Amino acid sequence: PSGANMTNDKLRGVFEGLGFARVASVLASGNLVFGSADSDMTELERRIEAALNHELGIPGRTIIRSHDELRALLDTDPFPGLTHQRGTYLTATFLKDPGVALPQLEEEGESFRVVGYDPAARAVLAVTDNGEPGKTPDFMTRLEMACGKDITTRTWLTVQRIVKKLDAISG
Repeated sequence: PSGANMTNDKLRGVFEGLGFARVASVLASGNLVFGSADSDMTELERRIEAALNHELGIPGRTIIRSHDELRALLDTDPFPGLTHQRGTYLTATFLKDPGVALPQLEEEGESFRVVGYDPAARAVLAVTDNGEPGKTPDFMTRLEMACGKDITTRTWLTVQRIVKKLDAISG
């Protein structure tokens, strides 16, 4: 979201140019919601990646999840009784490749714990105590080393906002 071509207006313009309906931004996070009759997620990701690279010079990867996948993930309530805050920083890391084998990431004394993996949403769910400086980036680095670079992590609050926005445009 910090690049000159990563403004919400420019990103929405690319998606609208691809013919997607009800394109909307979620925060200033680079997350967009949209409607499409195409259900082939791999093809959608490929088309979006090509358009972002061609039109805005953004070479990154795109990870798409359907409204149903995200709604089901939210409905599982994977963080029961926890509130997103400094000591319990709740995250969902979405994997692009469904075939990634998840290694054991936790070790004794770590300031994070993996709560679970949701296979439908291809999401690693974790709680981090980011009250200790430097621990959250360490967890993210370890996740990337374990799962590859084709991942994206969002706070649980952002996932909730995305689903709320999807609920609104779908209704």
